[in-house]
Amino acid sequence: MAMSKIKAYSVPLFLFGLALFYQLVVLPRSFPPSHYDVLGIKRYTSVEEVKAAYEKLSSKWNSGEQVPSTIDFLKIRYAYELLSHPLWKRNYDIYGLDEQLNVLDKAREQYGEESFSNIDLPLLEAAVFDHSDHAFNAITSEKFQSMLNDSKPLLIQVYTDGSFRCAQFSNVWRRIVALLEGIANTGVVELGEIHLATYLAERKPTGQYFFRNELLTAEAFGDRDQTGRFRDVIEAYRRPPYFSQSIRDGLPSLIAFPTSCKASHCMIRFEGELSIDAVTDWFATTILRLPRIFYHTKESLGKGFLAKSGPHKVKVICFSKTGERATPSLRQISKDYWAYASFAFVLWREEESSFWWNTFEVDSAPAIVFLKDPGSFNNSWFSEVMERNKQQELPQLRSLTSMELGCDARGYSRAGNDIKIWYCVILAGRQSSELNKMRETMRRVQELLSSDGDLDSPDADQSLTPSAIAFKNKRLTFAWLDGEAQERYCSFYLYSETSFETCGPRRDPSDVPRLFIVRYKRNATAENIKVARKPKNILDVWQDEEVDPASQLVVRYNGSNEIPQIIKWTSEIIKDGDSNDLPFYRAKTPELVPEESEPIWSRGAQSILSNSIGIKDRIRNIIGKSFDYLGDPRIGPALLLLALMSFGTIWLVRSQPARPRQSGQQKQSSTEGRPKQKERPRNLVKKDLPPSITDEEPKDAYQMPSAHSVC
Repeated sequence: MAMSKIKAYSVPLFLFGLALFYQLVVLPRSFPPSHYDVLGIKRYTSVEEVKAAYEKLSSKWNSGEQVPSTIDFLKIRYAYELLSHPLWKRNYDIYGLDEQLNVLDKAREQYGEESFSNIDLPLLEAAVFDHSDHAFNAITSEKFQSMLNDSKPLLIQVYTDGSFRCAQFSNVWRRIVALLEGIANTGVVELGEIHLATYLAERKPTGQYFFRNELLTAEAFGDRDQTGRFRDVIEAYRRPPYFSQSIRDGLPSLIAFPTSCKASHCMIRFEGELSIDAVTDWFATTILRLPRIFYHTKESLGKGFLAKSGPHKVKVICFSKTGERATPSLRQISKDYWAYASFAFVLWREEESSFWWNTFEVDSAPAIVFLKDPGSFNNSWFSEVMERNKQQELPQLRSLTSMELGCDARGYSRAGNDIKIWYCVILAGRQSSELNKMRETMRRVQELLSSDGDLDSPDADQSLTPSAIAFKNKRLTFAWLDGEAQERYCSFYLYSETSFETCGPRRDPSDVPRLFIVRYKRNATAENIKVARKPKNILDVWQDEEVDPASQLVVRYNGSNEIPQIIKWTSEIIKDGDSNDLPFYRAKTPELVPEESEPIWSRGAQSILSNSIGIKDRIRNIIGKSFDYLGDPRIGPALLLLALMSFGTIWLVRSQPARPRQSGQQKQSSTEGRPKQKERPRNLVKKDLPPSITDEEPKDAYQMPSAHSVC
């Protein structure tokens, strides 16, 4: 009977025990005695009262009236030094910051067996660091409003003077600011800016403001540890009970605002390792939405990067000795030039130096190699280099480059909008060795035209003059077209019986690249002329369609692949096109098919959640955030209330008397108002039949004849 009652009341008993455990064990640990309690004074008293309380205690020690234990002396002395320092007291009162608890733990281990008179004082030291350079752009409440109106994203470091950890992070912060220069705004907020600091802080369930912080790693600072204490601080914070607190409360704290939103709900807090690589990677991926540039080995560089990158793109390979992720500026350039170039990183190893020298002529790192078609280029100013070299030497005619190259009847010449006649020489063909040979020929044609000497001299080759002048004046462009990917566009200009050898999918082993030139003539007075388009089938109807503003004249080249012959042909076309009133036609040129989809990070990137935090960090953050609710004093009473409510509910249910007939009576009353249905014969059972029919006669039964019976 007793076991059944215990089993019935197991839930309220469990909740009651959990409430007691929380109130007696968990809650006291979340609210340990404050340093004010150690000194025997009220909380938030002034520095003068703190000093007076300590002098009162020390007078008793000096007179011999009261001799404290070493542990008690350390607690009192630590509380006095903390609360007598104005900055530390402010941080402790408002934000609960007490980052030097490790010093007290270390002192207990060092002086636990000695007299308190042998303890070296003071216990605490204030860190001093120079934050006068531009990296420490102090943000006030007034300046913060103007920075929110800026279009650039914002990264803020919240710090406090006198903090040893903030002083150690200052060198890291300078490097982070340098890497984000020109991409994002940066600044620092000291806790003395009370209104702004509390706006940026988080609040615990108890209402206290606090800042989240991760552990600093000694490796993040290299050899900058000049005081010798930093590694001890880290190791002390890694030991209980400070480990759980160190990942929850502390400074420095990093807070970012993205470009699209500067409201309070858009604040994104950094919760990773406080190192240069981790912070810049988080800001680049999560805030700036920039792509990552992956590392490759010498084995994977060919098949994993060069082979997968489009033939029209410039290949940029960066060599690194450190193995750090790409800087935000480099990622921004890779995003801006994604349509023109592909980027990769290689970790430099001395044992592989001969391979890289033989392949790219790179003898050390850091280095940047541009793999173009052909040749390489290197320059210190990376963005300028990318702008000058984003196209291959013979650029590909694509949907993204047609306007820029001047090979589009809807656009203008590269020389400007005032030019009425310009030319575009296009080499069309499928990807093959024949196309590569012809591309090399056309590159040499460009080199010859661009390096021609004085065109006005009598010794100048007259066959080169028209082409060279047009090329230097940007009225002549050379480009190549992928005839397989751009089948419709290719067939539009090379419509003939043999165009299948150049345009469209490969139908037979023969691949014949073909060269043609397009003369564009723009007539502003006739830009609104419409042309009737023939129906594709009987269901289509005649309809008008706007034609391209510039008229086109197409001439196919049928000569040899010799460079002088090609240049001569080009010069003749340009000479005739500029001097004679040649026939032309206006039509609707087919659209160039985009050869690759736009990357996901460039399509509405601000609405995409970046997965820049690993699973391990996410689990640690979830566990860490649960500590915020362990100190909520409302949890214990809530558990006790649930225990009492569940106990009362179970008692009421068990105390009610059993009513076995109630269900039958309810069933009978529910069926009284219903008319009885006549049972079908097949539903009759034997118990409802007359006894004379259902009684069975025994085997040895004997029926005595009646006295009045007649035989």
